[in-house]
Amino acid sequence: MGDRLRLAVGIMGNASSLLLYAAPILTFTRVIRKRSTEEFSCIPYIVALSNCLLYTWYGLPVVSYKWENFPVITINGLGIILELSFIFIYLWFAPTRGKIKAGTTTTMVMVIFTVTAIISAFVFHDHHHRKVFVGTIGLVASVAMYAAPLVVVKQVIMTKSVEFMPFYLSFFSFLASVLWLAYGLLSHDLLLASPNLVGLPLGILQLGLYCKYRKRGIIEEEPSKWDLEHNNLQEKPKHMQLSMNEDINGKI
Repeated sequence: MGDRLRLAVGIMGNASSLLLYAAPILTFTRVIRKRSTEEFSCIPYIVALSNCLLYTWYGLPVVSYKWENFPVITINGLGIILELSFIFIYLWFAPTRGKIKAGTTTTMVMVIFTVTAIISAFVFHDHHHRKVFVGTIGLVASVAMYAAPLVVVKQVIMTKSVEFMPFYLSFFSFLASVLWLAYGLLSHDLLLASPNLVGLPLGILQLGLYCKYRKRGIIEEEPSKWDLEHNNLQEKPKHMQLSMNEDINGKI
């Protein structure tokens, strides 16, 4: 019963993570349509790539015991493909400065992953120490992934707009952290559960910010529309008065 429940939670975790990794499709559809990255940041996708690389390696039999963490491999392997696709699109449409920043950060992530994989495979000779080593580094990457959307929080607060903090990215981040926390606890694997203890409150914070500034945006938009209509009504008598004066002058 315990294994079935763990598998069921793992499948639901896969589904939520798939939605999390696929959520930026809407963002990058906009980027392709406008042929511009606008104010979007590439950092969340690069950090997510780091997370996917490390946890795919963590789930493989080189680190874990046989295929005990197969659900972790499948979703993070798919995540690698999606995140690389988003980063490529960003690099294609970003300005020169953005390309340099994104390219440099992506290269650093790949180097860190490669070094981690080599050390875990050749320095440590048992699964326990490999899991601890890779899991600890994965913990940092996972926390960074959940926190990455917060890079736009300052912009959200200053502009009072959530345009560049996608709702679905925050929502599925929250949902995935809940399910993977449960999976880690059911597996008695603190290295899988721990990142989600941080991801859960961060997801709640992001959703709270979205709700707060989305409501404020709606409230502020309505008066502006009323004012516009009110101004138009005030301008109409002026135009009518001018036209009447012109007619009178023409007749005289």
